[in-house]
Amino acid sequence: MLQRKLAAILVADVVGYSRLVEQDEGKTLAALSNLQSTLIEPQLTEHAGRIVKLMGDGIIAEFASVVEAVFCAIKIQNAIAAQQNPSDTSGNIVFRIGINIGDVVVEGEDLLGDGVNVAARLEQICPPGDILISGNAYEHIAGKIAATIEYVGEQQLKNISRPIKAYHVPLSGSAFVSPRVSTLSRPAVAVLPFENISGDPEQLYFSDGITADIITELARFTELMVIARISSFALRGRTTDLREIGRLLNAGYVVEGSARRAGNRVRITVQLVETVGGTHLWADRYDRSIEDIFAAQEEIAQSIVAMVAQRVIDNNELTSRRRRPEDMRAYDLFLQGNRLSDDFRAGAQESAEALFKRAAETDPSFARAHTGLAYIYLNRASDGDIGVPRDCDENRIKALRSAETAFALDPSDPRVQCTLGYICLTWRDFKRAEHHLDLAKSMNPNDATILILWAWMQGSLGRPDKGLAGADIAYRLNPLYPSWYNYYKSRLLFLSGRYSEAALLLEQRTFDTPEREPRDMAWRAASYAHLGRIEDAEKCAIAFLKLVGSRWRGDEAASTADYVNWLVDVSYLSQERDVSRLREGLRRAGLPA
Repeated sequence: MLQRKLAAILVADVVGYSRLVEQDEGKTLAALSNLQSTLIEPQLTEHAGRIVKLMGDGIIAEFASVVEAVFCAIKIQNAIAAQQNPSDTSGNIVFRIGINIGDVVVEGEDLLGDGVNVAARLEQICPPGDILISGNAYEHIAGKIAATIEYVGEQQLKNISRPIKAYHVPLSGSAFVSPRVSTLSRPAVAVLPFENISGDPEQLYFSDGITADIITELARFTELMVIARISSFALRGRTTDLREIGRLLNAGYVVEGSARRAGNRVRITVQLVETVGGTHLWADRYDRSIEDIFAAQEEIAQSIVAMVAQRVIDNNELTSRRRRPEDMRAYDLFLQGNRLSDDFRAGAQESAEALFKRAAETDPSFARAHTGLAYIYLNRASDGDIGVPRDCDENRIKALRSAETAFALDPSDPRVQCTLGYICLTWRDFKRAEHHLDLAKSMNPNDATILILWAWMQGSLGRPDKGLAGADIAYRLNPLYPSWYNYYKSRLLFLSGRYSEAALLLEQRTFDTPEREPRDMAWRAASYAHLGRIEDAEKCAIAFLKLVGSRWRGDEAASTADYVNWLVDVSYLSQERDVSRLREGLRRAGLPA
């Protein structure tokens, strides 16, 4: 089991080390040794840091606080600059420093992983004598350090697939110049719904489930940009040329196939098509017993990655894969329930609940059955238990229990982590929510569902701009996204002060069915009010009160102020400034906020 933790990482490196050693090896090594013993180590001690790795030309250090890491870096750079010989700059020792905060893997005394890699790549592009800080680290130090810190934009770092926001501490007086990095964007792959050729329409759920699971397996590989299931499935049955599908989904590659199930055997055929020219790059067929279906999925996913990204994943990287159900009948029941889980027509949610329960009873170790139940209960609480105190809401309690059960069974599944994180958010347990949603995102950065929920969590924690950046990626991964994405994006826009854009999305969500969206009507009222559209705001506020009053299940003596307090509570905002922003908009709309 990998041991992980969150850490602030400082990476420092000597500029022109090879030149200095060639010029005067003894003098250079002696100077470095003196700096280490008289300056670097004492500063690390003062700021509660420790050396993780000491190289000939640099160090990697760990801190519990990113604020302390930056203070330490500034003192080191200023002290070194003060010792420089202005008359002979060729022999001066100058450091570049990169700082990041992120998830790291603990291996003995060493630290590995993305948290270290980002700091190291920032150090490589940092101006000599200065410090370059990641966006993640800057969020922790903003307003806490009396130094000039300049935002220098998103940087494309070597071997880091995503752009990294960077902040420059210009101690040397040098300007930051963004390096030109020649990179190829990740190839985008869409997996179309596999055709059910079993001859039994009732088996459609099975071919759909196979498709969705292959999408999930592919999305684990950061070499690829994988289009979300809901966008791919929206094109079911179209006879459109695959080149046109590629254009619609903005995907350079399309995977299509079929599944035939007979008894306990399944045959899966699959082909990979390059959409610009319509070239068939690869095809294969897999005949398996139903118990081997996960092995078939893994084999297919590896073949596609090898063809598209020129790299087959190492077996050691599969440790984050979710556990297979011990009983494949449970998996079958889960697929049937999952097909109904987003259906809100009469009886559909109840049927999905029954199927998930049967799956859990058939295989008590199958975590996904419990995540399915968690969302069923949460939907029921959100729609039917308006005004019921959280601690007394049976459905919310069951949702949390189901998510925690799933987590106990399989914490290696990113959707399990995501489910628990989101349910914790609805309980206003922001610390646990952030922990589990961050883990889910790190485990599967291409899962659009995880990303949009992670994005909203950022808004809840007072970081709406970071949330909007995450939401943009979710929309890119899922170009035919469901309407509920805009539920979260509208709030992120509002919290960023972009009231016109928020109002537009809320208008779209509530135009046809305002009676179904009391929360949206309140946020719409607040958006209009901040824009000075008071008459429109008041109309939405009246609609909100009417809708909540007709569905209220809380205290029978509740007032309109209680309705507003309920709305603020279930908006899940952790920062007082965001609560104040929402309440001020509601107050201007005429509500007792």
